[in-house]
Amino acid sequence: MSPSHHLTEKNLFEQKVIIATDGNVILYPDFFSVEQCKQLFCELYGNTKWKQEIIHLFGKKMPIPRLTAWYGDEGKSYTYSGIEQHPEPWNPTLNLIKSKIEEIVPVRFNSVLINLYRDGKDTMGWHSDDEPELGKNPLIASISFGATRRFHLRHKYDKSQKAVIDLESGSVLLMQDQTQHFWQHQIGKTAKKVQPRINLTFRIVN
Repeated sequence: MSPSHHLTEKNLFEQKVIIATDGNVILYPDFFSVEQCKQLFCELYGNTKWKQEIIHLFGKKMPIPRLTAWYGDEGKSYTYSGIEQHPEPWNPTLNLIKSKIEEIVPVRFNSVLINLYRDGKDTMGWHSDDEPELGKNPLIASISFGATRRFHLRHKYDKSQKAVIDLESGSVLLMQDQTQHFWQHQIGKTAKKVQPRINLTFRIVN
Protein backbone atom coordinates (compact mmCIF):
# COMPACT_ATOMS: atom_id res chain seq x y z
CA MET A 1 0.00 0.00 0.00
CA SER A 2 1.36 3.41 -0.91
CA PRO A 3 1.95 5.81 1.98
CA SER A 4 -0.87 8.29 2.33
CA HIS A 5 1.28 11.17 3.48
CA HIS A 6 4.31 13.25 2.64
CA LEU A 7 7.24 13.80 4.99
CA THR A 8 8.03 17.45 5.57
CA GLU A 9 11.48 18.90 6.02
CA LYS A 10 12.95 18.58 9.51
CA ASN A 11 15.77 20.36 11.24
CA LEU A 12 18.42 17.75 10.47
CA PHE A 13 20.96 19.50 12.69
CA GLU A 14 19.08 18.82 15.91
CA GLN A 15 21.25 16.07 17.31
CA LYS A 16 22.91 14.75 20.46
CA VAL A 17 26.28 13.01 20.60
CA ILE A 18 25.83 9.92 22.80
CA ILE A 19 29.23 8.26 22.32
CA ALA A 20 32.43 9.81 20.96
CA THR A 21 35.03 7.36 22.30
CA ASP A 22 35.86 4.10 20.49
CA GLY A 23 33.03 4.77 18.11
CA ASN A 24 30.43 7.37 17.27
CA VAL A 25 26.75 7.32 18.24
CA ILE A 26 24.47 10.27 17.43
CA LEU A 27 20.80 10.72 18.32
CA TYR A 28 18.33 12.75 16.27
CA PRO A 29 15.50 12.90 18.83
CA ASP A 30 12.68 14.35 16.68
CA PHE A 31 13.53 13.39 13.12
CA PHE A 32 9.91 12.49 12.30
CA SER A 33 6.90 14.52 13.47
CA VAL A 34 4.20 13.14 15.75
CA GLU A 35 1.76 12.82 12.86
CA GLN A 36 4.33 11.12 10.63
CA CYS A 37 5.10 8.65 13.42
CA LYS A 38 1.46 7.69 13.83
CA GLN A 39 0.96 7.08 10.11
CA LEU A 40 4.24 5.24 9.59
CA PHE A 41 3.66 3.03 12.64
CA CYS A 42 0.22 2.01 11.36
CA GLU A 43 1.54 1.26 7.88
CA LEU A 44 4.47 -0.78 9.19
CA TYR A 45 2.39 -2.62 11.78
CA GLY A 46 -0.27 -3.64 9.28
CA ASN A 47 1.78 -4.31 6.15
CA THR A 48 5.05 -5.86 7.38
CA LYS A 49 5.46 -9.62 6.87
CA TRP A 50 6.24 -10.41 10.51
CA LYS A 51 7.86 -13.70 11.55
CA GLN A 52 8.25 -15.46 14.87
CA GLU A 53 11.80 -16.80 14.58
CA ILE A 54 13.11 -19.73 16.62
CA ILE A 55 16.62 -19.91 18.11
CA HIS A 56 18.60 -22.70 19.74
CA LEU A 57 19.67 -21.77 23.26
CA PHE A 58 21.21 -24.12 25.82
CA GLY A 59 20.18 -27.08 23.69
CA LYS A 60 16.55 -26.00 23.47
CA LYS A 61 14.45 -24.40 20.75
CA MET A 62 12.60 -21.27 21.78
CA PRO A 63 10.94 -18.29 20.10
CA ILE A 64 12.87 -15.04 20.19
CA PRO A 65 11.08 -12.43 22.36
CA ARG A 66 9.85 -10.18 19.52
CA LEU A 67 8.60 -10.41 15.94
CA THR A 68 10.97 -9.65 13.07
CA ALA A 69 11.12 -9.03 9.33
CA TRP A 70 13.97 -8.57 6.84
CA TYR A 71 13.62 -6.38 3.74
CA GLY A 72 16.21 -5.33 1.20
CA ASP A 73 17.75 -5.57 -2.23
CA GLU A 74 17.57 -8.91 -3.95
CA GLY A 75 20.23 -11.34 -2.70
CA LYS A 76 21.08 -9.39 0.46
CA SER A 77 20.59 -12.20 2.95
CA TYR A 78 21.74 -11.87 6.55
CA THR A 79 22.49 -14.31 9.37
CA TYR A 80 22.48 -13.53 13.10
CA SER A 81 22.06 -15.79 16.16
CA GLY A 82 21.85 -18.75 13.78
CA ILE A 83 18.83 -17.24 11.99
CA GLU A 84 19.19 -16.83 8.22
CA GLN A 85 17.13 -13.99 6.80
CA HIS A 86 16.22 -13.69 3.10
CA PRO A 87 14.92 -10.28 2.06
CA GLU A 88 11.39 -9.34 1.21
CA PRO A 89 11.34 -6.66 -1.52
CA TRP A 90 11.19 -2.99 -0.53
CA ASN A 91 7.73 -1.48 -0.25
CA PRO A 92 6.71 2.22 -0.61
CA THR A 93 6.67 2.88 3.16
CA LEU A 94 10.18 1.50 3.69
CA ASN A 95 11.51 3.31 0.61
CA LEU A 96 10.08 6.55 1.96
CA ILE A 97 11.72 6.13 5.39
CA LYS A 98 14.99 5.02 3.79
CA SER A 99 15.13 8.04 1.51
CA LYS A 100 14.70 10.41 4.46
CA ILE A 101 17.41 8.68 6.50
CA GLU A 102 19.81 8.77 3.56
CA GLU A 103 19.59 12.57 3.60
CA ILE A 104 21.74 12.62 6.75
CA VAL A 105 24.22 9.82 5.95
CA PRO A 106 26.82 9.44 3.16
CA VAL A 107 25.64 5.94 2.16
CA ARG A 108 22.85 4.07 0.43
CA PHE A 109 21.35 1.35 2.61
CA ASN A 110 20.49 -1.96 0.93
CA SER A 111 18.62 -3.74 3.74
CA VAL A 112 16.67 -3.27 6.95
CA LEU A 113 15.88 -5.45 9.97
CA ILE A 114 12.49 -4.61 11.50
CA ASN A 115 11.63 -5.60 15.07
CA LEU A 116 8.19 -5.46 16.68
CA TYR A 117 8.29 -5.24 20.47
CA ARG A 118 4.72 -6.15 21.37
CA ASP A 119 4.96 -5.25 25.07
CA GLY A 120 7.47 -4.82 27.88
CA LYS A 121 8.34 -8.51 27.87
CA ASP A 122 9.73 -8.36 24.34
CA THR A 123 13.45 -7.66 24.37
CA MET A 124 16.75 -7.65 22.51
CA GLY A 125 19.69 -9.05 24.51
CA TRP A 126 23.21 -7.66 24.71
CA HIS A 127 24.99 -7.86 21.34
CA SER A 128 27.03 -6.02 18.74
CA ASP A 129 26.06 -5.78 15.09
CA ASP A 130 29.38 -7.20 13.94
CA GLU A 131 28.37 -10.01 11.58
CA PRO A 132 30.77 -10.53 8.65
CA GLU A 133 28.12 -9.50 6.10
CA LEU A 134 28.15 -5.97 7.52
CA GLY A 135 31.85 -5.40 6.83
CA LYS A 136 34.29 -3.33 8.86
CA ASN A 137 32.96 -0.35 10.84
CA PRO A 138 29.33 -0.61 9.67
CA LEU A 139 27.03 2.41 9.70
CA ILE A 140 23.66 1.47 11.15
CA ALA A 141 20.63 3.76 11.38
CA SER A 142 18.06 2.79 14.02
CA ILE A 143 14.59 4.35 13.78
CA SER A 144 11.86 4.00 16.43
CA PHE A 145 8.08 4.30 16.08
CA GLY A 146 5.50 3.71 18.79
CA ALA A 147 6.20 3.31 22.49
CA THR A 148 9.36 4.66 24.11
CA ARG A 149 11.84 1.95 25.15
CA ARG A 150 15.11 2.27 27.06
CA PHE A 151 18.27 1.56 25.04
CA HIS A 152 21.46 0.57 26.88
CA LEU A 153 25.04 0.76 25.61
CA ARG A 154 28.10 -0.63 27.37
CA HIS A 155 31.77 -0.71 26.45
CA LYS A 156 33.09 -4.22 25.89
CA TYR A 157 36.39 -3.65 27.70
CA ASP A 158 35.95 -0.63 29.97
CA LYS A 159 32.99 -1.48 32.19
CA SER A 160 32.81 2.07 33.51
CA GLN A 161 31.68 3.37 30.14
CA LYS A 162 27.90 3.10 29.74
CA ALA A 163 25.05 5.06 28.21
CA VAL A 164 21.28 4.92 28.56
CA ILE A 165 18.85 6.50 26.11
CA ASP A 166 15.07 6.59 26.03
CA LEU A 167 14.35 6.06 22.34
CA GLU A 168 11.16 7.95 21.64
CA SER A 169 8.90 7.63 18.64
CA GLY A 170 10.37 9.43 15.64
CA SER A 171 13.97 9.30 16.87
CA VAL A 172 16.92 8.21 14.73
CA LEU A 173 20.07 6.74 16.29
CA LEU A 174 23.19 6.50 14.13
CA MET A 175 25.87 3.99 15.18
CA GLN A 176 29.03 4.29 13.12
CA ASP A 177 32.83 4.10 12.93
CA GLN A 178 34.21 1.56 15.46
CA THR A 179 31.06 1.40 17.60
CA GLN A 180 30.31 -2.27 16.88
CA HIS A 181 33.91 -3.29 17.73
CA PHE A 182 33.93 -1.65 21.14
CA TRP A 183 30.31 -1.42 22.29
CA GLN A 184 27.32 -3.67 22.92
CA HIS A 185 23.69 -2.60 23.11
CA GLN A 186 20.34 -3.99 24.26
CA ILE A 187 16.64 -3.29 24.79
CA GLY A 188 15.85 -4.70 28.22
CA LYS A 189 12.57 -5.96 29.66
CA THR A 190 10.37 -3.58 31.58
CA ALA A 191 7.64 -4.27 34.13
CA LYS A 192 5.85 -1.12 33.01
CA LYS A 193 2.82 -1.49 30.79
CA VAL A 194 3.99 -0.26 27.39
CA GLN A 195 2.38 -0.18 23.99
CA PRO A 196 4.00 -1.82 20.94
CA ARG A 197 7.17 -0.39 19.44
CA ILE A 198 8.56 -0.88 15.94
CA ASN A 199 12.28 -0.45 15.38
CA LEU A 200 14.01 -0.42 12.00
CA THR A 201 17.79 -0.81 11.68
CA PHE A 202 18.97 0.09 8.19
CA ARG A 203 22.21 -1.59 7.14
CA ILE A 204 24.57 -2.27 4.28
CA VAL A 205 25.05 -5.99 3.63
CA ASN A 206 28.07 -6.86 1.48
